[in-house]
Amino acid sequence: MLEKGWNPRLPYDTLKKDLVDIHPTASSFKIMLDKARHHANRCMQDSFKYAKERWDKSHKPPDFKVGDLVLVSTLNFNNIKGPKKLKDSFAGPFMIKALHGPNAVQLELTGELMNKHPNFPVSLIKPYSSSDKELFPLRNKLHLKFPPWKKERRRK
Repeated sequence: MLEKGWNPRLPYDTLKKDLVDIHPTASSFKIMLDKARHHANRCMQDSFKYAKERWDKSHKPPDFKVGDLVLVSTLNFNNIKGPKKLKDSFAGPFMIKALHGPNAVQLELTGELMNKHPNFPVSLIKPYSSSDKELFPLRNKLHLKFPPWKKERRRK
């Protein structure tokens, strides 16, 4: 009853405490049910507190600001060309245009993602860090070109 959020009317709810003619077993049954309900409520509150402490220990709030560069997860994008297993897991970098509360951002999308809705939850966003030219001198000089992707038609 308590875990499902449903509190049925039980016979002990209708018992009045100040009546003289309450049977002793009914009175003791009501006391036992009150103690059980109080204990269950206390256990649920302790459980909620423990779960919140565990969640807060491993999850820090996002610290994005307007103007930051971020990468967007391509997990839910189906309009990116090519086979799924060769698709990049993150696209970007994109600039944050606005913050919508602590858990959503609006991005300035460009390129192939321009037609997508610009609002994303922070769970699909990660900060962009540009590569260091001293550590990786050849990273910007390499320009790999791939042939255009053509989908083959299967004949039945």
